[in-house]
Amino acid sequence: MKHAFAWLMALAVTIPNISTAEGQKMTQDQQDVLSAIETMTAGFQAGDLAEVMQSYEPAATVVFEPEAPVSDAAQLEQMFAGMAAMGPEFTYPAGHEVIVSGDIAVHIAPWTMTAQSPDGQTVEQSGLSVAVLRKQPDGGWKMVIDNPHGGRLLEQDH
Repeated sequence: MKHAFAWLMALAVTIPNISTAEGQKMTQDQQDVLSAIETMTAGFQAGDLAEVMQSYEPAATVVFEPEAPVSDAAQLEQMFAGMAAMGPEFTYPAGHEVIVSGDIAVHIAPWTMTAQSPDGQTVEQSGLSVAVLRKQPDGGWKMVIDNPHGGRLLEQDH
């Protein structure tokens, strides 16, 4: 269960810490991508699983555990519900980066998380979130791939 809550990093948006390339101003698309992440975060923190699920495309994939992607919507919702019950709190010491190319975007952010397990123990984790979003016909953005373990290859012994 060490990484069970790691995916939550993608939920985070700390607007003052958003970044693009050094010194560049964010485009409207970059701001809209971050707004989509922020909306999902607010829904998650409010326990609004419908809002959370609306933040993802129907066939989205979330990597709750390294090398174990989940694409089944019912299973995703069940996992989100269990994680929301732990009341996670996130910090993002290095901010957020958003890269947009046409109708595809990547959101990247290092994160730390603290939560309470069902037996009352403190759970602490950290990692690097990499989320891929696609612009929808209505102009909004939804997550297609959500991987909070994007830095795991850097952590392995070579």
